[in-house]
Amino acid sequence: MSWLVADIGGTNARFGLVTAPGNQPSHIHVLPVAEHASLRDAAAAYLDLVGAARPTAACVAVAGPVDGDRYDLTNAHWSGSIHDLGVPYAALINDFEALAASLPHLAGDDLVSLGGPSPSRGVKAVLGPGTGLGVAGLVPSGQGWVPVPGEGGHVTVPILDDRDLEVVRALRAQGMTRVEAEDLLSGPGLVRLHRALAQVNGVSAPDLTSADIVERVDDSLCAETVELFCAMLGSFASNVALTLGARGGVYLGGGVLPRIVGRVRASDFRARFEASPGMADYLAAISTTLIVAEQPALTGAAAHLAQHIHSTQELSS
Repeated sequence: MSWLVADIGGTNARFGLVTAPGNQPSHIHVLPVAEHASLRDAAAAYLDLVGAARPTAACVAVAGPVDGDRYDLTNAHWSGSIHDLGVPYAALINDFEALAASLPHLAGDDLVSLGGPSPSRGVKAVLGPGTGLGVAGLVPSGQGWVPVPGEGGHVTVPILDDRDLEVVRALRAQGMTRVEAEDLLSGPGLVRLHRALAQVNGVSAPDLTSADIVERVDDSLCAETVELFCAMLGSFASNVALTLGARGGVYLGGGVLPRIVGRVRASDFRARFEASPGMADYLAAISTTLIVAEQPALTGAAAHLAQHIHSTQELSS
């Protein structure tokens, strides 16, 4: 048995193999999306790299909306059908649907608490900034769980105080007529936030990458950018928790936060998460947890594949 699992973002395509049901993905490699013309080409390059034969099944999680067998990456040039892989059984899911599916399989050092009580079995939410901003839910059902994908990163940016409003006004002055949460709460969003804060503060600032901004801990504008980023993320996470009724906990993933774990914990993230006068007690009872596991979406893709192949076998028996 050989199953291919993949997590395709706007920047990186992560691949792994599962050699037995219940096994964790192995032979994990990360390929740059920009260096490959399509999902099929990247998958072929990966299989050549690890010396694997054509898999018998595949589950591919993509950063963008899924329509049946078709995908169109939100922040990259790939689009097409999952059947282009030429695999006998292939499943296509949203990347945060895969991250949601991974939650029951994460524990211990995979997770870092960001405040609140221990997670419970109720509805869970997962969100996170990477190249974009993903959102999904996980709903308990009988003895299992049902992931619920969405495109919540494209709601309008949360504004709690005058500082948030000044930033949004600065971005509108720069030509953005609608400022979405993803426009600020993502890797590219850090760059926009840094530029907007420079304008608000009336100072000049060099053009920096998101990695530059995170690494320059002694630069006051970069430090303010990261602090406001974490605070606004707390407000966004609060909105997601209230929308989904996520009493089972809110989990944060994506590529940005694991690099700044200590700064997220020391920020106003949790205070902003609970800052709803009418729902403060409700939100205070919801845990917030950061996912620091390596490649958790591949774990979720493997779990999704195992569940659906098992269901198919049961139906045919």
